[in-house]
Amino acid sequence: MPENELHAIAQQMVADYKGLLAADESAPTAAKRLSSVGMESTEENRRQYRNLFLTTEGIEQYLSGVIFFEETLAQKSDGGVLFPELLQQKGIIPGIKVDKGAKDLALFSGEKITEGLDGLRERLKGYYEAGCRFAKWRSVIKIEGTKLPSETCLSANAYGLAQYAALVQEAGMVPVVEPEVLYDKGGHDIKRAEQVTAETLKVTFDALERFRVDLKGVILKSSMVLTSKEYEPQSAPDEVAAATIRCFQQSIPSELPGIVFLSGGQSSEQATVNLNAVNTINPGPWKISFSYGRALQGDSLKVWAGKPENVAAAQAEFVKRMKAVTAANRGEYRAA
Repeated sequence: MPENELHAIAQQMVADYKGLLAADESAPTAAKRLSSVGMESTEENRRQYRNLFLTTEGIEQYLSGVIFFEETLAQKSDGGVLFPELLQQKGIIPGIKVDKGAKDLALFSGEKITEGLDGLRERLKGYYEAGCRFAKWRSVIKIEGTKLPSETCLSANAYGLAQYAALVQEAGMVPVVEPEVLYDKGGHDIKRAEQVTAETLKVTFDALERFRVDLKGVILKSSMVLTSKEYEPQSAPDEVAAATIRCFQQSIPSELPGIVFLSGGQSSEQATVNLNAVNTINPGPWKISFSYGRALQGDSLKVWAGKPENVAAAQAEFVKRMKAVTAANRGEYRAA
């Protein structure tokens, strides 16, 4: 694909205050989601779960793209339309999670390395034929005092992300690069979070440049800079926003078209309030949006609980959350 087409896709992914729906839960993660409302994780139940969100009327007003898990590419809506085709009809770009998950990094206790490069070039051809125009790869970075992350962990994951990104662009798709810094454990304050996130991003972009990845055809999926859940006091939204923007300014090249946040275990409301705070002060040059999964779908899942009579109410809750995060992209969200 010509460079300008990759650039156009990347721009479309962060256009008009829209964002990405992360509907790419692996089978084990989908099982956790469904079991939380008393549902068994069968293929049909997972299809119904996807169908609930993807057939919601008007999602194209809020979503520029949807990240799929591989199983979902071959599944159909209740109306018999393949999910990628359903999105294309709405003007939404189908994407695909391509990594094989984070595994233990040999000889580095407590740290992870993401696998999935073997055979990726061949798999990407199939995903492109299925209608996907972007892909996603997640690496995992853990903070533990001043010991973790190690330089080896950062560099190994950065090189994995860069190799993935190069292969994705070769296949004519936009790579979503996701070096996730975990905040659920570690006991760290926001200064330590900012330090690690900045270093992670610097190492990642250095690797991307070494692998000749065209940054104008890349989207970054990043953590916000957040205090560990085990640390008190928790940081206020304005502190999160200031630390996050400061981190981005020292770490991210200006030619990158956009950044989308993962919710990182935040509640739907917290993820929305913090996104709003970031966009209230965002000086650019990047568009900053969302790539939420649980923060968009979690409340709706509770309403639905697999019951047909609850579909309309669950879809209304989904629209409510999408409206909220879209307002947050504009810096105009006001908590109820």
